Amino acid sequence: MATIPISGAARLDGQVALVTGAAGGIGREVANTLAQAGATVIATDIAGGNPFEGGDGIHYLRYDVTSADETNAIVDTIGRQHGPIRILVLCAGSIANTPLGESTDDEWNAIWRVNVMGVVNPVRKIFPLMCKAGAGKIVALGSIAAKIGGVASGPAYVAAKSAVHGLMKWTAKAGAAHGVFANIVAPGPVETPMWQSVTQRKPPSAHGSVPLGRFGQPEDIAQAILFLCSPQSNWITGTTLDVNGGMLMD
Repeated sequence: MATIPISGAARLDGQVALVTGAAGGIGREVANTLAQAGATVIATDIAGGNPFEGGDGIHYLRYDVTSADETNAIVDTIGRQHGPIRILVLCAGSIANTPLGESTDDEWNAIWRVNVMGVVNPVRKIFPLMCKAGAGKIVALGSIAAKIGGVASGPAYVAAKSAVHGLMKWTAKAGAAHGVFANIVAPGPVETPMWQSVTQRKPPSAHGSVPLGRFGQPEDIAQAILFLCSPQSNWITGTTLDVNGGMLMD
């Protein structure tokens, strides 16, 4: 069984981090935040172009998380060029709010491929490597939707995020003896282009649906992810960190 270090400072110096969905609002902020903490960040997304031009410590690669073949190739490339991946942050996602009776097989398949297989593929490749090395931290972007049945999202998204929550619990149990951590950050509504694509809601008040009186910002989520990626959280695994302005109080 791996020896788990006592929790320490929020520094990631010398560690290689892979971030998926890094061209999105949350993913981009996560990549910047991990780089500022000292990690060598491999920021990936299916989008073309490099949104991190000039970003210190950030290397951008195009990567389709729904492809097992691309996953195998990119992990091998990162290993050769930068070293073993010690941090994996899974931010790639897509959303839909179609009611159940109007949803189609194509929509369900599309949501499942990105939100579920887009987590399964990198975890399936990287988790065994982390276990063999005796160290690793995995953080998946979940959702309050998986815990309360949706906010503005539809059933396909809720079901997909619920699957991610379950997968991370399995990964945490399987990885604990090998020094591999797996956790979830479950945001409430965060003002990103993806969220705005499915809601026309007015800004909340302190007496409305969000007790803290505002929607989340990408920085709110990125700092929570940094905590779970860093030595600060060396006795936390298999948990869901709710970051939602007080919308859900467990």
